[in-house]
Amino acid sequence: MNYQFSARLGTFSSSAVREILKLTQKKSIISFAGGLPAEEHFPVAAIGEAFQRVLAAGNKALQYGLTEGYLPLRESICDWMGQKGIKVTPDDMLLTTGSQQAIDLLTRIYIDSGDVILVERPTYLSALQVFRSYGATLVSVDTDNDGMDLDDLAAKLKQYRPKMVYVIPTFSNPTGKAWSLERRNGVLKLCRESETLILEDDPYGELKFGDASVAYPSLFSLDQHPTGSCVVYTSTFSKTVAPALRTGWVMADPEIIRHMARAKQAADLHSSSLDQQTLYQLMEHFDLPAHIEFVRKEYEARMRQMAGLLNEQQWPGVIWNEPKGGMFFWLELPESVDTAELLKTAVDLGVAFVPGASFFAENAKNNTMRMNFSHTDTEGTVTGMKRLSQAMESVLVR
Repeated sequence: MNYQFSARLGTFSSSAVREILKLTQKKSIISFAGGLPAEEHFPVAAIGEAFQRVLAAGNKALQYGLTEGYLPLRESICDWMGQKGIKVTPDDMLLTTGSQQAIDLLTRIYIDSGDVILVERPTYLSALQVFRSYGATLVSVDTDNDGMDLDDLAAKLKQYRPKMVYVIPTFSNPTGKAWSLERRNGVLKLCRESETLILEDDPYGELKFGDASVAYPSLFSLDQHPTGSCVVYTSTFSKTVAPALRTGWVMADPEIIRHMARAKQAADLHSSSLDQQTLYQLMEHFDLPAHIEFVRKEYEARMRQMAGLLNEQQWPGVIWNEPKGGMFFWLELPESVDTAELLKTAVDLGVAFVPGASFFAENAKNNTMRMNFSHTDTEGTVTGMKRLSQAMESVLVR
């Protein structure tokens, strides 16, 4: 059979993280690669009890559901978001199969081939995959520790007239940085003046480290919303409850939500109604805020452990910043080092990370790398860092 695939197939590339995860299935390899939560902190018993309550409600629990998502869960999420300054109704949101689907659906309805999307430098590699699959032209905006460079953003808004700006302003993937309030308001102002839509991806917002009094309001909450907002906001339960439930949500102007729902109908009719009902029961009968606080503290402890180990290594020419939240460290090595080659040595020694080139829309920096600290336990992190240090010694001159 001569299979005649579409021209679009050429726009799909394999995820660097997914390919590396295949390499790390051996138990002997310690992985700092994937953005994985810690399995030992999943609320297994509570999820099991929630699942049983759903099934106890009868056969209807296994029926098809609404494309927009299970209404009681949407109502609960609206209440949850209301505590964070986001005031929406269930009609202003859509439940999705993880926030990854929200990125795909918005791109599907909003971006034509050749349209320009501005992104941070660096940014989430799987979002870049989605944008490229729809033929978008990607242009990077310079960033620093406070967020997008407003002068560079203003210049590129004028030069490229983009259709959309994609950002992770709160504990970004891969850098773990959080934008200042000034930059958040500045980006909002520039995009509203130029009528450019912002896609705000917020999977890590609950995982904040350091001073508890410091707040990082979402761009969506800072803008007029939902009607007429220039921001589309998406988040997920994957990092706070469990990824396998594959449930995220997106909030936006009702017109955008309506079109995304039409696209979702064509894609999968609706996300798993069983998972959505289970999550609703979990939110009703389980202390989710206390669980998230527990997980946050555990991840902060793991982050500080890895920070201490990085400090001990004193690798020459290696630069890194302590993340303000999320799940990742971002390292920049001397320009002579190609981290894709370094990974081969590291895997041979029994440890893995993600080379940084995949996180760049253009002009990739091959001397960068992302390391996850949330998944591996204390003992494994110590062992993994020892192995990584051995790999580093093969490319760094002391």
